[in-house]
Amino acid sequence: MHITETPEAEQVLADTRRWLERAVIGLNLCPFASAVHLRQQIRWVVSQARSEDALVEELARELRLLADADPDQVATTLLIHPWVLNDFLDYNDFLELADATVEALELEGVLQVASFHPQYQFADSEPEDISNFSNRSPFPTLHLLREDDVERAVEALPDSVRLYETNIETLRRLGLDGWRRLFADADA
Repeated sequence: MHITETPEAEQVLADTRRWLERAVIGLNLCPFASAVHLRQQIRWVVSQARSEDALVEELARELRLLADADPDQVATTLLIHPWVLNDFLDYNDFLELADATVEALELEGVLQVASFHPQYQFADSEPEDISNFSNRSPFPTLHLLREDDVERAVEALPDSVRLYETNIETLRRLGLDGWRRLFADADA
């Protein structure tokens, strides 16, 4: 299921789907993503927000929708916001507001927000360090998840505590050139 309003938004959606399929699922960066993608349980929302305030309103709406949705119909939401928070430091600061929104809606312990951004950079890493690419998406994206689903997935995955390390090893083997080749046809 996806929500878009413009041809431009359709391209944002297509680019994000390509990233999910080729990187997140294709490289197995998130072993839980494939099942919800195949069952079409991802709610894809391309935000039209042009300000942080508008994005907070949309985030609150999407959090409520996910909390109220049948988990068999909507397991998770990708709120893609290509027109706001393109600077990673601004985006990173916004994540506190995202968490505060979860708390204000009394959804703490029920839902959580994971973060993806085209300039994602872990603390103490260089901008082009391949480890950053585990959280790099084509556009700023807030991933809304149910805490129960995260807990079940972690329990079901042997050695889930090593997932981050496994992702870094995968990305290092792939390298920057390999990452670029994953999406080479998208640039043509």
